[in-house]
Amino acid sequence: MKIAATIARYLLGLMFLVFGSNDFLHFIPMGPMPPGTAGEFAGLLIATHYMNVVGLIMVVSGILFLVNRYVPLALVLLAPVLVNILLFHILMQPKGVAMGALATVLWFLVAYRVRPAFYGLFQQRVQD
Repeated sequence: MKIAATIARYLLGLMFLVFGSNDFLHFIPMGPMPPGTAGEFAGLLIATHYMNVVGLIMVVSGILFLVNRYVPLALVLLAPVLVNILLFHILMQPKGVAMGALATVLWFLVAYRVRPAFYGLFQQRVQD
């Protein structure tokens, strides 16, 4: 399990470093905007520079995964990004859901390996 989690961490790091960097450097050619609601939504995210913030979060998380520092923090930063990726593809553009699903599976492999870091989140009561 340790080897699988390490491989998953490196794959997540590379995936989010590359795709996050693409938000700034535009080295992966993007096709035309998807039709309908998905295109309108993506256009709004780009026009409001929301994607720049998401790209920065992806780059920072990717670097943290690759250098194996603050991995629980990187997982926490990426969780809402992954939720939004999955929701976008499930609700608006189902044909692209595979990459988001793969990233989510990798995220869970890494999260399972560092699960002791999250034990405090699942306490029913806190000390007064």
